[in-house]
Amino acid sequence: MACIGVMSLQGGFAAHIARLQELGHRTVQVRTAEALNGLDGLILPGGESTTHLKLIDRYHLRSSLESFVASGRPVLATCAGLILAARQVTAPSQPSFGWIDIAVARNAYGRQLDSFESVADEGELPLVFIRAPRIVEVGKQVEVLATLNGDPILVRQDNFTGATFHPELTDDWRVHRQVFGEGCGVELKPAA
Repeated sequence: MACIGVMSLQGGFAAHIARLQELGHRTVQVRTAEALNGLDGLILPGGESTTHLKLIDRYHLRSSLESFVASGRPVLATCAGLILAARQVTAPSQPSFGWIDIAVARNAYGRQLDSFESVADEGELPLVFIRAPRIVEVGKQVEVLATLNGDPILVRQDNFTGATFHPELTDDWRVHRQVFGEGCGVELKPAA
């Protein structure tokens, strides 16, 4: 059974924790650098990316997060978490960590009232978008795993997977399972 951390400073961390526990993983709410010790994987959830940046600095998490990502353990970043991880952020621009070679435009699918559900171009993966970023540029080492209307929405580079949408808000376990595998003794539901 893996122990997966979920950055729990702000935003939608509770739904990720529930999804991981459904898959049979132990979870840790990450609010300190020490909480990253001994983890097998990490989720950077949605929320408000500028608030995440301020809290990461307030709680002195920056260097520990950098080390964790560099360690090669699996990381999943969703929505605002993907904004934090991108090489470049626009609309408006803001600092980011550059953990994945993509450029994103913030809130590119509209405001909170413009939130929507859809299905990936491949026809199976359910999608929930809430003030989501749009990936506007993909580096050569980045693999596009899913698209919506031709735009990349799920990408991977080495140990880092990023989603512009919220897989934790659907009944489909596929993204979490693909990144972190299955826990012990869990009967998995089939993907929708």
